[in-house]
Formats: sequence, C-alpha cells, structure tokens
Amino acid sequence: MDDSITVDGKTIHVTKPEKLLWPEAGISKRDYIEYLLAVSPYLLPYTKDRLLMMWRYPDGVGTKRIEEKAVPDFAPDWIPRAFYKDKHWILLNDAATLAWVGNYAALELHVSFDRYWKKNYPTELVFDLDPADPVDFERVLEVALQLKAVLDSLSLVSVAKISGATDLQIYVPIDCRYTFEETRKINKFIAEYMARQNPRRITLERNVKKRGGKLYLDYLQLWKGRTMPAPYSVRTQARATVSMPVTWGEVENGFAPSDFTIRNAVQRIREKGDLFSPLTTDKHSYNQGLDEILSFLEAHRR
Repeated sequence: MDDSITVDGKTIHVTKPEKLLWPEAGISKRDYIEYLLAVSPYLLPYTKDRLLMMWRYPDGVGTKRIEEKAVPDFAPDWIPRAFYKDKHWILLNDAATLAWVGNYAALELHVSFDRYWKKNYPTELVFDLDPADPVDFERVLEVALQLKAVLDSLSLVSVAKISGATDLQIYVPIDCRYTFEETRKINKFIAEYMARQNPRRITLERNVKKRGGKLYLDYLQLWKGRTMPAPYSVRTQARATVSMPVTWGEVENGFAPSDFTIRNAVQRIREKGDLFSPLTTDKHSYNQGLDEILSFLEAHRR
C-alpha cells in the first residue's frame, strides 16, 4: 500500500510507509519522513546548495548499504541538482526533496563542506574526535573541551555536534573566502598542537591499527569532495540516533551518544533552539582571525 503526501506543492508517493527502517527502534518509513519534515527548518539551512551523498538502506538498518551520489534517472524534474565531476548530485534545498530522499530510503544524509556555486571554499573548519574504544566516550568529551580551550585562545567560536555514532565533531564557522588548502593549514596546525600537548591520549594516525588505543583527532576529513553527516540527520544505529548539536555545558556535564534519538530530537530542538545556527546565520561576526593565523603560519614556514 502506498501513501501520497504533498509538500510545498510537490506530490511524493510514499512506498511501503509502514516498512520498519529501524526495526529495533520501531521506526517506520512514515515515521522517518515525518521526522525529516519536522526538522527541515533546522536541517535545510545547512544542507542548502551542498552536494548530497546518500547512504541508502532499502531493506532497513542492518541490511545492505548503498552509497549513492548521482541523481537517479527516475527522480522528478523538480529535484534540485548540480553537476560535479562526472555526475549530477542532489542538492538538499527544500522540504519536498527531503521527503523524497526519505522515501528513497536514504537513511543517512552526508553533505559537502562547500556549496556548489563556490567550490573549494569551505564554510567551516571541522575536527572529528574518533575514540579507539566506543565505550570510552568520556575521553572524547575531555579532549573536546581541551580543543575548545585552544580554539578560544585563538578567538575562534566553535560548535559541538555528536555524530550520532561514537564521534564528536567540532565545527568552527568561518567566512567563505578561504580555500581548502588554507583551511587545511590551520586544521593541521591546531591538530598537531593538540597531539603534542596530549601525546598519550591523541593520535593523528589515520591507520586504525597504528593508533595504539589513542583517540584519533581527524583534521583531514575537511577536504574537496568529502562529506560529513548533516546536523539533525538520523544515523543507521539500532536506536535511530541523531547527529545532534550540543552545548558546551552538556559536553562539560557529560552525556552518551545514545541520548539523542529520532524519538526525542524534535522536542529537544523546541526546548533548546537551533544550536547549529552559528553555522547557518550570517557568519561575518564570527572568527575574523584566520588571516592572522595564516600570516603567522606563513612566517613560521619561512
């Protein structure tokens, strides 16, 4: 049995709306699409004009994953898209498109760090804190606070976001005028400083087998063509956890990644507001010190 919904004047035929996409959590396709529409005012301001990579699970979580970038041939003409390299990508620009990809069983929504009309100029710095042991999330929170202190010392505003899995991601909103090469220099400088200060806890080693049980501070993901889970997108964990922005007070007090799920995310946003708004509002008031940092790094290099 199919249902039809109309979003912004666009009709989406929802196939198998009762199908459980997160069986353990009891989340159906209808539940998922309703969630996406509920968070669309907060999710879409960030995903707008960014290339979308979908992690599709047509048979639900725990089954085969399909990573899909190109716009399917059967997609309606009203789906926004942009050509990059050898294919057209979906642009997650409106609620109707969000509902359509939900019906397409795109259960994870990963987007680029730049916008298609200003390629190679990311809108933020990003650091991903990846624990060696998923159970050891307290270490992630401790390192996140240490990283915030470093960013504060550089007069850089930062926002924390739980990945929805075991990682914590730190975003630094910036004016969109620095290339990936320039932001890589700053990311590397900060990450190497963190690793020198915490050699027993932090590693910059990408090879998992060589990390020696240390937390991996990933500064390299911020790059051309790479993606990160969008804020408020659901992850394919058994409990349908959400990639949720958190306050620094929450990081200090402690929490578990499993605390934020599709069941409580909408109410949380109503209570706390859009904690990711520094990334989507006018960023001219944030983080004007990158020129000074780049000048310092260039002088140090010489």
